[in-house]
Amino acid sequence: MTTFEEEDSRLSVGPPADHAAGLKAVRLSLTNAVQKMGVKKTVTNLRTLNQHNGVDCMSCAWPDPQGHRHTAEFCENGAKAVSWEGQRDTVGPEFFAEHSIADLATRTDHWLEKQGRLSHPMVRRDGGTHYEPISWADAFALAGSHFRGLADPNEAAFYTSGRASNEAAFVYQLFARALGTNNLPDCSNLCHESTGSALMRTIGVGKGSVTLEDLHKADLIVVSGQNPGTNHPRMLTALEIAKRDGAKIIAINPLPEAGLIRFDNPQNARGLVGKGTPLADRLLQIRSNGDLALWQAIGHLLLRKGVADKEFIESSTVGFEEWADSLAEIDREKVLAATGLTWEQIEDVADMLASSERVIHCWAMGITQHRNAVATIKEFVNVALLQGMIGKPGAGLCPVRGHSNVQGDRSMGIWEKPPAIFLDRLRDEFGFEPPREHGHDAVDAVKAFRDGHGKVFMALGGNFVAAMSDTEVTAAAMRGAELTVQISTKLNRSHIEAGHTALILPTLGRTEQDLTGGRVQRITVEDSMSAVHASRGRSDPAGPLLRSEVDIICGIAAATLGDRHDIPWAAFTEDYEEIRERIGRVVPGCDDYPAKIRDGGFTMPHPPRDSRTFPTLEGKAVFTVSPLEVMTIPPGRLILQSLRSHDQFNTTIYGLDDRYRGIKQGRRVVFISAADLAELGFDDGDVVNLVSEWEDGVERRADKFRLVSYDTPKGCVAAYYPETNPLVPLDSQAEESGTPTSKWVQIRLERTA
Repeated sequence: MTTFEEEDSRLSVGPPADHAAGLKAVRLSLTNAVQKMGVKKTVTNLRTLNQHNGVDCMSCAWPDPQGHRHTAEFCENGAKAVSWEGQRDTVGPEFFAEHSIADLATRTDHWLEKQGRLSHPMVRRDGGTHYEPISWADAFALAGSHFRGLADPNEAAFYTSGRASNEAAFVYQLFARALGTNNLPDCSNLCHESTGSALMRTIGVGKGSVTLEDLHKADLIVVSGQNPGTNHPRMLTALEIAKRDGAKIIAINPLPEAGLIRFDNPQNARGLVGKGTPLADRLLQIRSNGDLALWQAIGHLLLRKGVADKEFIESSTVGFEEWADSLAEIDREKVLAATGLTWEQIEDVADMLASSERVIHCWAMGITQHRNAVATIKEFVNVALLQGMIGKPGAGLCPVRGHSNVQGDRSMGIWEKPPAIFLDRLRDEFGFEPPREHGHDAVDAVKAFRDGHGKVFMALGGNFVAAMSDTEVTAAAMRGAELTVQISTKLNRSHIEAGHTALILPTLGRTEQDLTGGRVQRITVEDSMSAVHASRGRSDPAGPLLRSEVDIICGIAAATLGDRHDIPWAAFTEDYEEIRERIGRVVPGCDDYPAKIRDGGFTMPHPPRDSRTFPTLEGKAVFTVSPLEVMTIPPGRLILQSLRSHDQFNTTIYGLDDRYRGIKQGRRVVFISAADLAELGFDDGDVVNLVSEWEDGVERRADKFRLVSYDTPKGCVAAYYPETNPLVPLDSQAEESGTPTSKWVQIRLERTA
């Protein structure tokens, strides 16, 4: 059994890779899959992954090609995700009888998840030291009694992971609102909430404006704050297609990432045995949080060059003059200090934009998790509007989301700030008045439980304790809950840092056959580019007691609400088509939902993309003005950004190697520049404690990290999450969106004793 100290002792460091994928990725994918699932299940799961009428991969939200699909339409990390879910080992009553909660607390997150699939509903009674088995009927009754006992529905919170299906998300939000609360925090709050806030204000739709085919047609693709080689590997294929047809690619990121240096596509001979495809034509190693300054400088230069789609600006936008006036003059020294770039580099990017007819702006969490993230994304929009790059083939805005259905969850109503039209339709369909006041997002939910106002926390998937900022505060808040309910496939930290009474309810995975109601069920999902389609698992479930997410939610809802509002929970469980009928009548853009799904799926309407119309308050796209902000730090301090290793998916740790960055058998590392090592008096390989500093005066710590000399801008370091989440203060949030600032944490290095 691996402890934290034992895991760290095996760490070794080598040179980073200069390419992604290739033959090694194929070999590792298949070897890992067969070891965990066996040959039969490996063939069953991988041959249907991302295929028509197959299983939608849970590894990311990248869209599938509409026409021909490769036989292996998945990436290395998709294969890891399927293998992780399909693991043959199980965790049941015998395991929990052997391991107390105190014992499990000493184990690493990697060890916890390696134990296998949860196979039996379990309960930790108030004051108990172990989880014990419980029947499904008793579990539903226990949860229902706690929900019914609340003095106020707002004492409950309903968290959602992005892996939930549209059907599960819809009945989940219906349960919460029928109970009487909009407390629906979700993983969007932690990652792309800044995107939604910026896009809703500027173009009227909180989603990207491009399709996969647009990427293939682009002249220039700008990839900001994103590492597709690890986080969205199938995106590399789209970039390769664009490069083949003459597109240029600009990568803007503090660290050079292997996937944007060269892609060895394992689906063709050139990628397997040839030289692969170089991708990024330019790499701008920007200082952390320099993006706002960079894009204001680019806007300034484009305006000086007279690059503007005047007809589009006049007919379809407002606020142009104010924005142009704000950038008529710019403080060059501030821009250079914020970005760490040269003015020549910035001018080069502006020239590339100016000479391109079709530009796509891509970004991910390297942009969204800053205090001024919303302002930065608004600046992307400003530049796109200036050039008329929205609602045009081969051009647009492309936020790349990580969770496979996080966008679908939001469409289905998983949002603490639901729009009035959604609530009106919910009322008309189900005959009750849903709550109208905004509920808790993820940070507010932690604060509510911390302060004793929260009583019952229910999680539809995910690993809330490990995913949240300020881990110790979050864990203490969850321990204070009267009841926590976790609908899960694998053991994780949130099962240990749990309420006085805690339920673990094991659910089917997406690759497993769902025979709920005595019939073959399928679910639906929405990808990053608004395409909605069905997914159906074919593997045998990991155990006979597993239930679907829909079944579990409806069971708890029925035990809580009974026949209140006359909602047909039993009918929803028996046939998911009944849920899809209601989705079609409630969710905007989902008219005739069941029929469209039977016909192979559809793309959600997006007025800016489809017709260059913008459903903002002004009825047009909005140029916005933001002050130029240069964030500074005291001498001897560094800015930490957290990131994924190549062997993980969010808080799920598949393995301990990050071969693209040269890390083997360990995770507690800090990537730091040689200049910072010299200036601060440390050596490559030193072990240090990380101490974050925040305006509340509280020092947050993460101990025993190895320093790794790496190519990163001076003053900027990087380390993996969730190990560094304890360093992110709960109150350090992005303006407007509330997203934790996991890409801007002021720290100092402390020598170990």
